[in-house]
Amino acid sequence: MIKFSEYNCSPLGALTLAAEDSKLIGLWIEGQKYFLSSFKNNLVRSDDDVTLCNAKEWLSRYMNGEKPKISELELAPKGSEFRQTVWRILCEIPYGETITYGEIAKEIARLKGAESMSAQAVGNAVGHNPISIIIPCHRVVGTSGSLTGYAGGIDKKIFLLSHEGIDVNKFTLPR
Repeated sequence: MIKFSEYNCSPLGALTLAAEDSKLIGLWIEGQKYFLSSFKNNLVRSDDDVTLCNAKEWLSRYMNGEKPKISELELAPKGSEFRQTVWRILCEIPYGETITYGEIAKEIARLKGAESMSAQAVGNAVGHNPISIIIPCHRVVGTSGSLTGYAGGIDKKIFLLSHEGIDVNKFTLPR
């Protein structure tokens, strides 16, 4: 059974969280691309679920300027092996820092012993991250310095990066 709850204390608007088997499997910004993904028909509201309450507490700390560790939560995002690899790399991006899609592609190529990896494929996996904010896909930028791509919207990405102390003026907006 997939349990869900909402977090309404965010400056980003309503956030929807989902958990299964005591693990967080989703966190979406209202109106986000891929909102609730394939879970829409299998959800049961549970505002007192421990996993969801822990995630809300993590979010409150984050929104209040603390730097909670991702490892404090048990995450179980659903996706292909490739997407799982990308999402693990996202979890390693330090608070207040960014990385490019190209850098992630190079790291995956290194891990797989391949000559190269498509940054576009990485971008697709980043865009399908089902646990926004906690798995920090907002910290990924284009190689040219563009704030390209964020399923929650570029305005949300700018807010999150600024919230973490990143000077967003050094980046360009996508066309």
